[in-house]
Amino acid sequence: MASFNKLFCKCSFFIGLIVVLLTAMKTGAGVADAAVLSPQSSYSNLEYETAMNWDHAVDLNEDFRVYWTIINQDITFEIQVRTLGYVGFGFSRDGKQIGADMAVGWVNDGHTFFQDRYVDVGSAEPQIDPSQDYSLMKGYENSTHTVLRFRRKLDTCDNKHDIVISNNTMRVMFMYFDEDPAIGSHALSPLPNPAEAWRPYRSLLLLQRTDSGLPHYEPSGRILELRNQDVELPYGDDSQFWCTMFKLDKLDRKYHIVKYEPIFDSSWSYHYLQQITLYECQGNSVKLEEMSRGGGQLCMGANSLSLNCNAIVASWTRGSEGFVFPAEAGYPLESKHNKYYLMETHYSNLNAEFEPYQTHRMTDSSGLKIVFTQDLRPHDAGVLSVGMDPNWRHIIPPGQDRVISQGHCMEDCTGSAFPPQGINIFAVMMRTHQIGREIKLRQIRQNEELFPIAHDSNVDPSYQDFRRLSHPVRSMPGDRLVAECIYDSSSRKAITLGGLTMKEESCTVLTLYYPRQKSLTTCHSLPSLPTVLHSLGIEQLAMASNPVVIASPPELAGMTLETRLLSYDWEHQFDKFQQATLLGSFKPICSGAHHENLPISEHLIGYNKNISKTYREPRRCKPKRLFVTETIPQLELPVLHDLETNHLSEASVRSSRSSFIETLALSGSESASCRQHVTWFSIPLASLISLVIVWLAR
Repeated sequence: MASFNKLFCKCSFFIGLIVVLLTAMKTGAGVADAAVLSPQSSYSNLEYETAMNWDHAVDLNEDFRVYWTIINQDITFEIQVRTLGYVGFGFSRDGKQIGADMAVGWVNDGHTFFQDRYVDVGSAEPQIDPSQDYSLMKGYENSTHTVLRFRRKLDTCDNKHDIVISNNTMRVMFMYFDEDPAIGSHALSPLPNPAEAWRPYRSLLLLQRTDSGLPHYEPSGRILELRNQDVELPYGDDSQFWCTMFKLDKLDRKYHIVKYEPIFDSSWSYHYLQQITLYECQGNSVKLEEMSRGGGQLCMGANSLSLNCNAIVASWTRGSEGFVFPAEAGYPLESKHNKYYLMETHYSNLNAEFEPYQTHRMTDSSGLKIVFTQDLRPHDAGVLSVGMDPNWRHIIPPGQDRVISQGHCMEDCTGSAFPPQGINIFAVMMRTHQIGREIKLRQIRQNEELFPIAHDSNVDPSYQDFRRLSHPVRSMPGDRLVAECIYDSSSRKAITLGGLTMKEESCTVLTLYYPRQKSLTTCHSLPSLPTVLHSLGIEQLAMASNPVVIASPPELAGMTLETRLLSYDWEHQFDKFQQATLLGSFKPICSGAHHENLPISEHLIGYNKNISKTYREPRRCKPKRLFVTETIPQLELPVLHDLETNHLSEASVRSSRSSFIETLALSGSESASCRQHVTWFSIPLASLISLVIVWLAR
C-alpha cells in the first residue's frame, strides 16, 4: 500500500505538471523567472474561471469586504480590501491579537504571496504557521483593491495555531496596510508596521443558514416605522427602560412580517441602545388606547405595566442588523385582532470611554423598521422565550470562572400547549448580559437528550443576534427545553443577581418557530425558595421579619438574608452551592400571549431530569503529524482575465493580470500524503523538465 501511495503521488504530480506546461505553451505565456514566495503547494485549474455563488457577505468596515460560502466541511472566503499593500484575515478566541489564526497575503508585480500565520506573544506581526492549512485559490489587485480568495477546512485539526470555525460566535480579526513587504533574495522581509495594520475585531455567525428568505427588493412589501419620541437618555452607566405603545391602522387583510431592522436616530444614541423588543398586545382596553396617544413612559420592562402584551414580535440586540424571515414563514399581522403593539427599548451606556460633551440634554428617537407583505408565507411564525426568569433568586457567585445556571421549559407546559405535530424551530437568539460565556439550548425527550438545538461556547455580550438554524428542529409536545448558561464571574468581587439591567444577569433563549400558537409564549423557571435557602446553608427564615432574618441554624440566627449573600464563603463553598442549585427544585413559569399562566403550571414543582442517554459531541479530528513546508519559489501561472462581476464597486478598474491556483482534488489519505511531497519551483522550462525526470527516478 505504501508503494502504491508513492506511485499515486508521482503520477498525480506528473499529470498536474503536464497540464501547467501545456497551458503555458497554448497561451503563449512564459514561465516566470521571478520568485513568488509562498508555502502553499497547488495545482492549476483553469476551469475555475466561473462566477462564485456566495452564501454570505459582510463589510467589516468601509474598506474591507468579506464573502464566504460553505460546502460540506470546507469554507471558501474572498476578501476585497481597499489597499495595494498587504492584508490579513482570521480569527481569535477572545478578540485579542495574541493567539489569532490569520491568513496573510498581498500582490506585488502580478505575483501573489500568501501564508497561513498565527500571532505569538510579544509581537504584533503574525508568524508563519508550520502547518499550512489555508489554500490560496486566487489573488490579484487593480488600481484600488487587493483581492484574495482562499479556502480551508472548518476544522483543520491544527489545535496549536488554528481556530475551529463552528456555530460559535466567531471573533473575526482583520488587518491591512498600504505597503507590501520588501522581497529579499532568499526570504520575505517583515510586514511593515503590523501594529498599525490591525483593526478592531468583529463578531460574526459564519455557519448560520443562508439568508434566502427575502430579495433585496420586494414589490409587494410595505414599510412600518415605529420610533420613540425624544426619549431623554440616562446619565453615566445607569440603565433605563422605555415603553412606547403603537396603534396599528386597520388592515384590510392578513399580512406577514418578513423583515425588520433597527433605525438609529444618531451616532451617540447607538452607544446607549442595548435591546429593542416589540410585543403584540391582546385585546382593546382603555389603558392600551390611552398609552398609544402618549409619547411613551419609563418602565421596568413590558411586564411591569400589567398589560396583555406577552407575545414577542421582533427583537433586536446590540450588534445585530435585523432579521429576515425564511421563505416558509412570516409573523402574522392582523389589525382586526391585534391593534396595539408595545415597543420596549433598553438604554445603557457600557462604553466608559464614550462620554459625550453635553451642552444640552441628549434625546433619542430610534426604533424599528418593519417590512410586511400581503404575499403570505406557508406558515405563521411565533416566538417562544425559554430560560431563567429575571429575579434575585438567580444567583451568580463572584470569583468563579464557570458558574452554571439552567432555565427549564417543562414537559408539562409543552405537552399542554404545543400542537400534536410539534413546532419547528428555525432561528434562535441566545442572551446573557456581560459575564455570559456559553449558552446551550438543550432538548430532552423522555429520558434521552437529543442533539442541542443551538450551542455557543464563545458568547460575545455585544453581539447576540438571531441565528438561522441550518435546518428547522422539531420540538414535540412533552419535550423539555433547557436554556443552560455558563458565566465567568472571575472578575467580580460581589455576587451578581438575575434581572433586566446590564449590571444584573440574564439567561434567555428566544426561539422563532412555526406553526404559531398563543398558549405558550414564555416558558421560564426560577429556583424555588427552599433551593435558594439550602444552597446558602439556611434552614429556616424568621416569620414576618422585615428585613428578612434567618432563624436557623443557630450560627446564622439573627443574620439578614442580604448579609448572608454578601458574607458567604464563595471561595470554599462554591461547589456545594452549585450542586444545590442544579439538583434542587425550581418553579416553572409558563404563560401565554394574554400574560396568563397555564393552569397546569400553577402548582407544579420541577426537578432536573434523570437522563439515561446524553448527547456527546462527536470527535472529528485524528492526531495529525505536522510538517514544515519549505518556503521556496512557486510557479507563476498563466495570465488570465477575471470574468466575475460580483466583486468590488463598478467604479473600480480591474487589472487583467491575476494569479489563479487551486489544490488538486485528491481523495482521502492519498491527498494528505501527496501534499507533503509536492512543491512547485519557479524555474526555466528546461529545468522543469529535468525536475520531472529526477522525481520519477525516486
